[in-house]
Amino acid sequence: MKLDVIKLDGKKAGSVDLGDEIFGLEPRADILYRVVRWQRNNAQAGTHKVKTRSETSYSTKKIYRQKGTGGARHGDRNAPIFRKGGIYKGPTPRSHGHELTKKFRKLGLKHALSSKAAAGNLVILDEAKSDGKTSALAKQVKDLGWKKALVIDGVSIDEGFAQAARNLAGIDVLPSVGANVYDILKSDTLVITKAGVEALEARLK
Repeated sequence: MKLDVIKLDGKKAGSVDLGDEIFGLEPRADILYRVVRWQRNNAQAGTHKVKTRSETSYSTKKIYRQKGTGGARHGDRNAPIFRKGGIYKGPTPRSHGHELTKKFRKLGLKHALSSKAAAGNLVILDEAKSDGKTSALAKQVKDLGWKKALVIDGVSIDEGFAQAARNLAGIDVLPSVGANVYDILKSDTLVITKAGVEALEARLK
């Protein structure tokens, strides 16, 4: 697959050959779903917690006598059936993460990249460099028509570009090692620099 390379000012800067084994696959929703679910589950904090009847602040004294009242038998007011009593079998802190093989995660990233290429939402950028001025980059992004874009650079990100993009709504910047399925699918436009393409191809071989 051959795509044109552009600069930030919109001018062409040659072309690049993209490997079909990474950018030319037929996207499969089931693979993408499993990888996104693995990502989101690992990101979940799992700090939800309720108080059991041993942790609520009522007295543990028996609230009334066992027999002769005509009512049900009760111990203290911490029982789950009472208002502000302990919660029965509520959530406790735990990890929501689960295992997914490295091979499958790589496959998911390939399918995510291929889905953007197939939809025509993949842009190859010559280099992501800026003088750090947000206003200048904002004008370039507007001229290029990027509204919700993810920019993937090479091994490292240019500091000036990262600084300029920091306050731009809808523009995210990641190094190649941070490229992931969820962020790629969430963006409307995927922008990869030439250095980013080389790093991704080396990572996904």
